[in-house]
Amino acid sequence: MKKVLVLHGVNLNMFGKRDPAQYGTITLQQINEQIAALAAQLGCEVECYQTNHEGEMVEKIHQAHEEQIDAVVINAGAWTHYSYAIMDALGILKAPIVEVHMSNVHAREEFRHFSVVASRAKGQIAGFGVNSYLLGLRAAWELIKEAE
Repeated sequence: MKKVLVLHGVNLNMFGKRDPAQYGTITLQQINEQIAALAAQLGCEVECYQTNHEGEMVEKIHQAHEEQIDAVVINAGAWTHYSYAIMDALGILKAPIVEVHMSNVHAREEFRHFSVVASRAKGQIAGFGVNSYLLGLRAAWELIKEAE
């Protein structure tokens, strides 16, 4: 069975508590439950992982390389805009990467308009709340099928 790794970055464990005007009231657990339900419908396995520690995120990406994950969906949070370590780690992967954001980062503060992750991603989905993740998973699934 094909496997998609969903990576949630720094502060994303605070969904449901953090800035509901930007992110709504949905929690990370509820997001992961919706991702798992969609993965079951699509017929793929999914693993969701969140950390607030950049080195742990890099290690998880290295592990994904060793395990030959079939696709990655990533919301790197604030790391999106400056983590060259995460960008470099993503560059190691052979699997397609889809970048997602709950809020429309391009309609927010200027520093959020630039993504170092984007240079490694096949595409970016932003501004649709939890649906950004679900659209990202669907996109990852299509990229897996295209590669077969």
